[in-house]
Amino acid sequence: MVSSYQQSICYIDPQSRNKTFDNLIVRFLLKKLLLYKRRITELIDIMSDKIERVKTLIIGSGPAGYTAAIYAARADLKPVMYTGMEPGGQLTTTTEVDNFPGYAEGVDGPTMMLELQQQAERFGTEVRIGMITAVEFSKEKGGIHKITADGEKQIEAETVIISTGATAKYLNIPSEQRLRGGGVSACAVCDGFFYKGQDVAIVGAGDTAAEEASYLANICNKVTMLVRKDQMRASKAMQHRVNSLKNIEIRYNTEVDEVLGEQVVEGLRMVNNQTGKKEDITITGLFIAIGHKPNTDIFKDQLDMDETGYLITKGKSTKTNLPGVFASGDAQDKEYRQAVTAAGTGCMAALDAERYLATIGSVEESVAGQYKL
Repeated sequence: MVSSYQQSICYIDPQSRNKTFDNLIVRFLLKKLLLYKRRITELIDIMSDKIERVKTLIIGSGPAGYTAAIYAARADLKPVMYTGMEPGGQLTTTTEVDNFPGYAEGVDGPTMMLELQQQAERFGTEVRIGMITAVEFSKEKGGIHKITADGEKQIEAETVIISTGATAKYLNIPSEQRLRGGGVSACAVCDGFFYKGQDVAIVGAGDTAAEEASYLANICNKVTMLVRKDQMRASKAMQHRVNSLKNIEIRYNTEVDEVLGEQVVEGLRMVNNQTGKKEDITITGLFIAIGHKPNTDIFKDQLDMDETGYLITKGKSTKTNLPGVFASGDAQDKEYRQAVTAAGTGCMAALDAERYLATIGSVEESVAGQYKL
């Protein structure tokens, strides 16, 4: 039997019980809502941090990339640039640039690249020190190109301008690497002027080496040409030109053993790869002309390239085989490879990108909200 006292303790008014239950439900739901709100906020933060929509993404810096950025920014394309591992490109390793218009007294490469970057930033370019590590280009006109930066950040771009350049091939001898910029160069047309009237050497056997040897012969006292095999790879016409110049001496079956000098090039130790005999000559400049490798591996199987990896563009434009993707600078130019010609193609790429966006109608503004919410 339950006493009246116990009944009075255990008894709960149904109305009060319903209110208590309702309060518990409300508190539980509020906690859940707060939890979901926090999670949604986190997801928004993740999305806005890792996925970004841009009108124009520029991959690579240097004269081509910075010039493209200047023109794109002035056209209100809001360019974002990823500089790559060598901001400023090959010119940052050049001590003196004497053939770029506008520098009456010349300028060193790093200073020139810094000034180009500052000019691009003045018009609104966002320059980021980083690497593009993966690309997934759209094949559709008006499609969005998906880019990965630094292995994790996701970018969606309406247009992409490639200015990744090309890397000169060197012999990778310690003394050669130590004296790069101190008399060792990979561009006779760029640096040959500084050795006017002096004795120099050039390494290479192809058309580029023959052409650069001929150029040097016109301004230098003597040019010693080192050919690794017993014959040149250059065309017969180029070989004839080299052989017709009396101040070019060709050394066949000859390689570089060591570049001599502490701070600057003072000489060269050569070795005959057939006899092993070594010989020292006095020179002030050594030019490496064994080729360039375009920095385009990341675009393989998506963009058309030639057999050596240079990007192929259509006609006199910078258009690649995919809509909205443009190539400029040494990544697509294996003929001239000069700072001023690279800058020219950078300008062209920005203009091509601007015209492309005009034909499709930029969708940046209409989708930006979904990332910012």
